[in-house]
Amino acid sequence: MKEMAEVRELKANRYIIIDDEPCKIMSITTSKPGKHGEAKARIEAIGVFDNQKRSAIFPVRHKVAVPKIDKRRAQVIAIMGDKIQLMDLETYETFEMEIPPEFKGEIKEGEDIDYIQAMGKRKITRI
Repeated sequence: MKEMAEVRELKANRYIIIDDEPCKIMSITTSKPGKHGEAKARIEAIGVFDNQKRSAIFPVRHKVAVPKIDKRRAQVIAIMGDKIQLMDLETYETFEMEIPPEFKGEIKEGEDIDYIQAMGKRKITRI
């Protein structure tokens, strides 16, 4: 799910969609309006799921897509090599995910973890 917002309403540490990828905004710089145009904003962001740097330039009155980031908790049901099976603690839905490299060897069965979900993708954020 996504919403629309004007560029001038965005702030650092919020989210935006650039190249169909949800990104966390690292910085926004605005230029003064030119002789024949309006002010522009340069947005520097990092992809939430792929950690790639992205930048975009928009007029400040331009509407952009903002992803709906859902922060949730889940319990680890099983560990199967590089994958884990999780159960959402709110909806009781079970699903599998790849274990991110930074959490390999740290996740144990029965533990609760935090994860984010946006645009059909999921990522573990904290154990």
